[in-house]
Amino acid sequence: MKKEMMKLLVSHEIFTEEEATKLDSINEETIEKAIKELGFGKTEHITKEKISEFLETEKIGKDILCFRKVFSTNSISKFLANHGAEEGTILVSEIQTNARGRSGKKWEAPEGGVWMSMILRPDVPPAKIGLITLATGVAIAKAIRSLDVDAKIKWPNDVLIKGNKISGVLTEVNATFNQIEYVVVGVGIDSNLKLEDFSEDIRIGTTTLTEEAPTKVDENELIGIFLNEFEKVYDIYLNGDIEDILTEWRALSDTIGKYVNITQTGGHMTQGYVVGINNEGSLILERQDGTLEKIISGELRTI
Repeated sequence: MKKEMMKLLVSHEIFTEEEATKLDSINEETIEKAIKELGFGKTEHITKEKISEFLETEKIGKDILCFRKVFSTNSISKFLANHGAEEGTILVSEIQTNARGRSGKKWEAPEGGVWMSMILRPDVPPAKIGLITLATGVAIAKAIRSLDVDAKIKWPNDVLIKGNKISGVLTEVNATFNQIEYVVVGVGIDSNLKLEDFSEDIRIGTTTLTEEAPTKVDENELIGIFLNEFEKVYDIYLNGDIEDILTEWRALSDTIGKYVNITQTGGHMTQGYVVGINNEGSLILERQDGTLEKIISGELRTI
């Protein structure tokens, strides 16, 4: 990861190619400091100051780094989290050149979208981490709905408008058997973009707020609204009021009540009717023979 961070800094001319060849002589604290300085540099549209105008949070967004262009906000967040970045630290980039979705899926993040990551340090058992993804989906959907757009949630990590994907969540965890060191939650929202901004294969099943919202979206305001919504649902999560989160998720669900096909790890496929989710965030599927199956993770497609 140190090498990956160094490549980022070389691309922004913070270090020279020659210095990069002497990587062993550069300590990670120096690289960390340089990355933070880069995050306080000039951006075109999204700034900490503008986001802060809309923030009503106490801890989420306490520290905000805004980049013009990076390969992945999640990768940088993990590096900073490994070096003690506080809970609530937010990284935003106007462009991501090597963004990724769940299971390494292709994700495009051109200029005009909201591409960001959050560093969290929840004091909860590792088994409850899946609920953070659901909670994030609730916050995204509510933020988008505040723009007079009917956003819904597709299990486990997508937000849809009229069945087309507008946003996704990538949650990455660093944990031991019984303790969480940190969680990085990546969020992408296709805001001020046109479908033509994406490659042809990405356009299928995708939409943007340019296509759906009644007026142009201020990305700084959207980030602020989302962070406000996220802190509310995250506090509920930390307080252990899981049913409150699940109630909101169910009310916004585009998945419950549909017949679906789910591809699980290893290629195993299951079909059935979605009857709900349990308090761990797992999907409960009723199969054709009437038996119920708990689905912890997988790729879901409506039939």
